[in-house]
Formats: sequence, structure tokens, C-alpha cells
Amino acid sequence: MRRAFKVGLLVGAMSLPLVAYAQKNDTFALLQLFGDVFDRVRSDYVEETKDSELIEAAINGMLTSLDPHSGYMNEKAFKEMQVQTKGEFGGLGIEVTMENGLVKVITPIDDTPAFKAGVKAGDFIAQINDESVMGMALSEAVERMRGKVDSKVKLTILREDTSEPIELTITRAVIKIKSARGRAEGDDIAYLRVTQFNEQTSDLMRESFNQIKKDLPHLRGVVLDLRNNPGGLLDQAVAVSDAFLKQGEIVSTRERDPNNTKRYSARSGDEMVAEDVPVVVLINNGSASASEIVAGALQDHKRAVIMGTKSFGKGSVQTVIPLSEHGAMRLTTARYYTPSGHSIQAKGITPDIVVEQAKIEPVKAGKMRLEADLRKRLENLEDKKEKKQEEPADGKAKHDAVKPDENTKDTKKKDASGNSESESEADFQLQRALDLLRAVHVYNQASPDR
Repeated sequence: MRRAFKVGLLVGAMSLPLVAYAQKNDTFALLQLFGDVFDRVRSDYVEETKDSELIEAAINGMLTSLDPHSGYMNEKAFKEMQVQTKGEFGGLGIEVTMENGLVKVITPIDDTPAFKAGVKAGDFIAQINDESVMGMALSEAVERMRGKVDSKVKLTILREDTSEPIELTITRAVIKIKSARGRAEGDDIAYLRVTQFNEQTSDLMRESFNQIKKDLPHLRGVVLDLRNNPGGLLDQAVAVSDAFLKQGEIVSTRERDPNNTKRYSARSGDEMVAEDVPVVVLINNGSASASEIVAGALQDHKRAVIMGTKSFGKGSVQTVIPLSEHGAMRLTTARYYTPSGHSIQAKGITPDIVVEQAKIEPVKAGKMRLEADLRKRLENLEDKKEKKQEEPADGKAKHDAVKPDENTKDTKKKDASGNSESESEADFQLQRALDLLRAVHVYNQASPDR
């Protein structure tokens, strides 16, 4: 009997007169339902709850039920989002991760306070302003290192080849998130990498390209790498596309009301790359949103060959609406369409040339006999002439033995992110893009009338 009574109490506590609410199909009645549930949670939940957390969770639940990209951001999350989109903040200039409870430096960014103070890749930050980072979340540690420009922060660093901790007091400065960088591939192709679309992206891309052009006497092609780029600001996607297009629509956005369709077009006269320079855009399933706008625009206008794998397929526009003293809401308000009128949503951009990322390994072929191995073969007359010219006057062959310098350092070029040419060679998709651009050049040289 006692067990039956407890079960009955549980069922009774969970039951609310939902039928009554369903019959009153109006907004006021549904809000009253919400109020009743809120009151019941506050009074009867097994642990005490905070009203603010319940309300925020309810708002977030309402927004996330709409689609995966709508949601609620509290004040902290909203500020972090603003930092990411603005592309600059007051800080030290280091890329970090968390390892064994300590903050590990991935790399100091060139010409930043951390770089100038001597912070090195592989350093472990044990304390920030004399407070141990053990037990801190990475986001909390990053927040403590950021701050007002010209303010100071003290770091206690552990370095592998140093027995004693290193203490550095560093003055914060304006740090720009470098969302675009580039390098020369060989002496003929410019490689541009865009990692996200923040307020600095188009300017950084143009700056990188102009620098690269100085090292390329004969520019024969451009690779625009948008792989694993999650997107960002719409106006920056338009600006990056505009750098490659002379005219025409770049993208359109369509809201629920068909009268609110907006179209964004390229402006003539501000092209970064000449029309006769071929372009290859690299994408993969991590290329989303703004990346897909750029790829779609250049593909539809036949300005670039899209290479790689199918993109993510996020073709929706999110509007960030600040909520006074309560963060902001991110609400999906429109869909993106390419210049040809195709929706990106859940379809993505299909490459013109599908190239899966792969690893190249040489295949050892069996020993095969060649013409040169055959007995009584005909001699090549040109070889005879060359041998006669190379033969020394005294009839004796001479050989210069060149001893490799054991102290010779690796002189391979590195890009802004520290990647060497050997890493470029290991990137199968990039190599196929370079092959295509060089093949186009050879074809054009052989067919000047085309």
C-alpha cells in the first residue's frame, strides 16, 4: 500500500491540466501554462534553482527548437562572439591549448607583446598574475590574459630546457585575429588561406596578396583555400567575392516576406586579381555559410574552378539581436541564394572537380627492361655528340666529389602560420589545385588563339 501511494503521488505531481490549456488556444493561455510550469519547478524541484537560469534555459530551448543555428547567448557568450567577429582584442598574442591542466602555448603571433617578450611555442603557462591555472577552464585562462590595452599581466612560464620558472610581465596590446594569410607556391602561383570571415578578412587578404605579388614576377594563378572555414560576416563574404569579380550578383537573401529580398553585387574597378588569371577555390565539408557564398558566387560566374569535396550546406542568415543587459539572441531570419538562384541550405556547393584528401605514396615497380638495356641497340646520335664535347683533352674522366655540409640548415620557405613547403607537398588537394593552374598556363601557351 505504501509503495502504491508513492507512485500515485508521483503521477499526481507530474500531471497538469493540459487539456484545459489546449482548449484555450490563445497566446495568453499558453503563457499562463509556462508560468504554471515555472512556479512548479521553483517550488517542487528537488534542489533550489535560480530564476535567471530557468528563464535563460527556457528562452534557449524556445530558440534552439526552431533550427540548429538559432539560440540564446548570455552576456559572456555575447561578448566572446563580438570579439570573434570584430577580429581584434586587447591581449598578448598567443595561440593556446590546455594540456595536463596547464595552458600550453601553440605559437606566439609575430610582432605581438608575447612574441617580443620571448614567449615560445611549447611553453607552459603555470600562473597568471600569481594565480595557478590548475583547475581553470581554458576559456577562463584566456579571459584572464585578455584585458584593456596598455594594462599589464604577469605570466609564470615553465620551459622544457629551463630548470627554473620564467616570470614575464607583459603589456597588453591590440591583437588582430589573422583570418587571412598567404604565401607564394613556387615562382608562379599565389596561395591565399581564409580561416574565417571577421571584420579584418578582406583587408588582410588583399594585403597578403599584394605582398605575395612582389615575390612573383609571373603570376599564373591563385588558390583560394576555404577548407574548414566555418563562415562569419556576410559583408566580408561579399567583399572577398568582389575581389575576384568585375560585376554581377554575388548573393541574395530572402526572408519570410518575399518583399524583403536583398541582393548584393560586385563593384567594378576594385578587382584584386586580373580577369585573365585563373583561380581555384578549395572547399570541403567544413566550408560553411560565408565560405559557401564565396564559392557559389565564383562558381556561378565561372570565375573559378571549385575543387575539393562538397561543402557543409549552411544556407541560412542569422541576425544577432541584443537584449538589454541580458546578452543577445541569434535568430535565423533569411536564406542565402547563389547568383543562379540556387539555395545553399542543406545542399551545399558541389565542386567542379571532386578531389578527396589523400596521402600519396610511391609504388615500387618491378625492374623492367628498356630500349637502352637491349644488346645491339641503335645509339642516339645526339648522345654521341654530347659525349664527344664533354670528353677532356687528356682522355681521362674527371669527377668532382661534393661533400654535403652537415651543418646546412633547412632553408625551406615558411608561410605566416609556420608551415613549410614540405607540408604543402603533403596536401594532396592543394597539389591538385597547383597542377591544374599550371596545366591551364601550359595549355594557353600552346593555344594562344584560344
